[in-house]
Amino acid sequence: MVSFEQIARALERNRVSRREALWLLGAACASGAVSGCATSPVSGDSILVGMSEADEKAVDARVSPHQFSRDLGAVQDPAINRYVTEVGGRLDDSVHRPGMPYSYRALNANYVNAYTFPGGAMGVTRGIMVELDDEAELAALLGHELGHVNARHVAQQQGRSMLAQAAVVGLNVAARDSSWGSAIAIGSQLGASALLSGYSRDDEREADALGQEYMVRGGYPAAGMVRLQQLLVDQEKESPGLVQTMFSSHPMSRERRDTAQRMAETKYAASNGRNPQRERYMDSTASLRRIKPTIDDLKDGETAMAKKDYRIAETKFASAVKRTPQDYAANVRMAQCLQATGRSRQALDYADSARKLYPQEAQAHKVAGVLALELRDPGTALQRLEEYDRVLPGDPAITFLKGVSYEGTGNRRAAAQHYSAFLRQSQQGDAAKYAYSRLKGWGYVR
Repeated sequence: MVSFEQIARALERNRVSRREALWLLGAACASGAVSGCATSPVSGDSILVGMSEADEKAVDARVSPHQFSRDLGAVQDPAINRYVTEVGGRLDDSVHRPGMPYSYRALNANYVNAYTFPGGAMGVTRGIMVELDDEAELAALLGHELGHVNARHVAQQQGRSMLAQAAVVGLNVAARDSSWGSAIAIGSQLGASALLSGYSRDDEREADALGQEYMVRGGYPAAGMVRLQQLLVDQEKESPGLVQTMFSSHPMSRERRDTAQRMAETKYAASNGRNPQRERYMDSTASLRRIKPTIDDLKDGETAMAKKDYRIAETKFASAVKRTPQDYAANVRMAQCLQATGRSRQALDYADSARKLYPQEAQAHKVAGVLALELRDPGTALQRLEEYDRVLPGDPAITFLKGVSYEGTGNRRAAAQHYSAFLRQSQQGDAAKYAYSRLKGWGYVR
């Protein structure tokens, strides 16, 4: 029997080529010898996975709240979230893994996207919800994400990563420290990127096919998937940079649209007389549609921010705040733009406004804490970071920033405790280098 460990050891001794390793792993998987083999819930075939179902649920529970918070949390209108959950619930019973802990929420994010974690925690941005035209399109969107969960695409990505790691040996090198001021910037960036990998072309095709199947089983017309794909084709034409993780990693929307059209006209032709529930969608999303100009301003501003065109970004964010002064996302983005241009005092006013508008969402507390550090007010920074921790515990970046704050107050012992706690969670990157250098400089490590 062949194991990953045996192949890895052989590779390190240069006794097995990568092609041979691939063949051996495929043969082992076919015989069930590799612990990473599983039966696909969809096809019944043997697949290589790097996560158990328990792992999928655990990763989901640990990581998804932090990613949803980076996308500025669930929209503050409970009716919107109940509606998205209701539509998702219509699909749950018809999937291949009905026992997974599926959950649905509309997010304050303004870009065009939807995504899911491996246990079924799903987010749909308000940026795409204001572009959809009916409930069938929303069902297609949720169905696509359900397809990723049911085909275990994240687990299969992990399996492919295990295979790659058997052929590649990585080396991490530590480096030395940076200044207290730059530590603030390091900590504010920690965890800023999504922990969602791009899917392969075949993964996307399979998710499309499953999504169309699930939405039809749920009572919707298959043509909803065609219209969703057409929306993405149009988005690619108008603003290629705005079609994010779910669709931009492997842009092939025309092919996918044509496939969905063919399936709607053949296999699912009988479904297309069904009501796409446009009126119900319009009624249920009216509160979002009323602020579509605000969402569009924010989307344009975020695109400009990504290009470091802060003048245009500020103009767009200012317009968004003027249109909808009580919008949490508008105030957070304005604070971040002003911070990027060195106007920390002004930025803090917007961050504090956002905190008051949506105190149960974490990001504004973090932004305010970082800004307080930049203004050399570590005491206030600690208060804001503690608020973040109460709302959303478990973020290593906050542990690090609290260490920086304690260092700023002169409380070296508390700073060292937080730097040590941070290093127990993360040993790589600039923040880890900074924390280690402080502990070493203070004599806590040799």
